[in-house]
Amino acid sequence: MSTLFQSIKEDHEEMYEYHDQYKRARERGDVDAQARWARQLTWEIARHAVGEEIVVYPLMEKHLGDKGRELADHDRREHQCVKERLYKLESLQPGSEEYDKLISVVMESLHHHNDDEEIKDLPLLEPAIGEEASKEAAQSFKKTKKLVPTRTHPSIPDRPPFETLLGLLEAPIDKIKDWFTAFPTEDEMKEAKEELKHRDHDAAAGR
Repeated sequence: MSTLFQSIKEDHEEMYEYHDQYKRARERGDVDAQARWARQLTWEIARHAVGEEIVVYPLMEKHLGDKGRELADHDRREHQCVKERLYKLESLQPGSEEYDKLISVVMESLHHHNDDEEIKDLPLLEPAIGEEASKEAAQSFKKTKKLVPTRTHPSIPDRPPFETLLGLLEAPIDKIKDWFTAFPTEDEMKEAKEELKHRDHDAAAGR
């Protein structure tokens, strides 16, 4: 069973893989593939962010005292910026320069945010809660991701219980929209999953 750190890092690696797939589509001028991978990336970021806000940040606040509250508030602010940018992305045209620049800005900020979680937040949290609680939190995180919205909603509060309730109300609407939105094909996802086996981003590199 995965620990919380392992589950969070696994999500981070998926984001980087989907962004790489988007960049490859951009390089070969395949606008449809760019749109598919951007949608997959947005889908992963949205579920990951809300999952953290519902499961991880409350644990930081509970077990790490003032430092935990400071880190959680900082992370929520960074999430909000990403949500607002991804919300704007949905109004832009895939393949355009503005679309590509905005994705680059999102990923640059996410790399910094994700590295902070791997270097600062989780190494503090996991010893404080213990291995078993970490594994239980990882299971809760994964279950929560299955229920939360698949699109970014900047107006939804970023703290439970309001985020939990409003997020779950938005989820069915998002899933209906997703039925009519193109995602990567089964073969494309299979290739990406194979590449994921060999990814291991070093968050501490260059710090």
